Amino acid sequence: KKDHRNGIKRPQSQRFPSLSGVDPKYVRNLKFTKHHNHVARKNLLKVRKAKIASGSASA
Repeated sequence: KKDHRNGIKRPQSQRFPSLSGVDPKYVRNLKFTKHHNHVARKNLLKVRKAKIASGSASA
């Protein structure tokens, strides 16, 4: 009677699944792409800040 009172729970999935057992060449490439995405984002934010600063100086 009480078995399904709280529903049947699934095991909680991890946010980032483990990469063990994945092709090592792919994992290496993934590491490099993540790093370069980070660098590109930093540069983009720097440009935006400069734009905002120059825009507020002229206003």
